[in-house]
Amino acid sequence: MTSPFKFAHAADADWTHAAQACMNQLGAIPAGATLGFLYVSDAFAGELDAILAFFRSATAVPHWTGSVGVGVCATGVEYLETPALAVMLGEFDAADFSMLPVLRSTQDIETQPANAYFAIVHGDPANSRIQELIEGLSAHVSSGFVVGGLSSSRGETAQISDGVVSGGLSGVLLSERVKLATRLTQGVSPLGPRHRITNANKNVIGSLDHRPALDVMKEEIGEVLARDLRRAAGYIFVGLPVRGSDTGDYLVRNILGVDPQNDLVAIGEVIAPGDEMLFCRRDQQSAEDDLQRMLAAIGAQLNAPIRGGVYYSCLGRGEHMFGAPNRELGLIRDALGDFPLVGFFANGEISHNRLYGYTGVLTLFG
Repeated sequence: MTSPFKFAHAADADWTHAAQACMNQLGAIPAGATLGFLYVSDAFAGELDAILAFFRSATAVPHWTGSVGVGVCATGVEYLETPALAVMLGEFDAADFSMLPVLRSTQDIETQPANAYFAIVHGDPANSRIQELIEGLSAHVSSGFVVGGLSSSRGETAQISDGVVSGGLSGVLLSERVKLATRLTQGVSPLGPRHRITNANKNVIGSLDHRPALDVMKEEIGEVLARDLRRAAGYIFVGLPVRGSDTGDYLVRNILGVDPQNDLVAIGEVIAPGDEMLFCRRDQQSAEDDLQRMLAAIGAQLNAPIRGGVYYSCLGRGEHMFGAPNRELGLIRDALGDFPLVGFFANGEISHNRLYGYTGVLTLFG
C-alpha cells in the first residue's frame, strides 16, 4: 500500500514564518521523497531563491519544480492575493522522472530524454513562443500530454526547475511507470451551436455561416445583452473547438470589440475562413457544472488510491468565478476526498498540447 505524499501550506506576510509553518506541518520527511512541488505567491517573488534554498536544505529533497502566482492553492483552500506558500513532496523512483531545464526554443526540446511519457511544466508568459514550445514538447513525450500553467504576477514572474529560472518552459518529465490521470474543466458553457467562419481578416470576423457576424452574436446572447453590448463584456466569450478532441474541448478567447456599422466582431485570436467557433457564457453555475463533470470523469479514470495531485486554475477563476472563498478547491475535495493537492492560479493553463484560458487542469498521482 503506497502512502499519500506529504504536503503543507501557510499564509504569512513574512515568508520565513510561512515556510517554518509548512515544515511543522510536513513533520518527518519520507526517505523516498525525491521531487518537491513549490508554489509561491507573487508577494514573495523576490525571495524565491531564498525560499527554494530553505526547503531544499530543510527537507533534503534534491529536486524541485514550481512557480510564482497571484494566488496559490492546496487541498480545500485558496490563497488569492495574499502572501502564501504551498509545498508537496512527491515520492518517485529516480528512474521515473527527470528535470526539464528551461526550453526557450523548439531546438531545445530535441535534447530531452527520448523515453519521456508525460510533462508537468510552468511557463514564462513573456515568451511569445510558448504555444509553439507546448506543441513541440507534446509531440516529444509519448503520451502527447503536457500539463501546467504560465506564471502570474503583479510584478516579476519566475519558475522553478531545481533552481529559479525564467524565459521559457520548464518543469519535470515523468516515465510511463508513474500512475497518473489528468483532466481539464472549462469555465464557460456554449450558448448555441457551432458556426463556420465564412469571412475573416486576422482576428476580425465578418460573417458566420454566410451571415453578418454581429447579427449572429446578438441572436445568441439574447435581447437584453444585445441592446447593451458593453454589459456582455466579461460575460460572453468565443470558443474555438479543439480539433481532434474526444471531450469537446475548446479554446476560450475574449471578444475584444464590435463594429455595429459593419457588423464585425473582433476576438483575441487570429482566425481564418473555414474555422469553427461558438459563443459561450461565463457564469458560476456553468463553471460548477463542468467542474463536477470533470471530477466524476477523473475519479473513474485513476484506478488507484490518490497519493497526491497538482491543480492549475485560471487567475480569473477561484472566488471571482465561484462566488465564495475556497469554493473551487472545496468542490474538488468534496468529490475526490481529502488528498494532498497543491497548485496555483495561472496566467494561462496548459493541457495536452494547448494553452487555455478560464480553465482548471487537474493531475492526480496514484
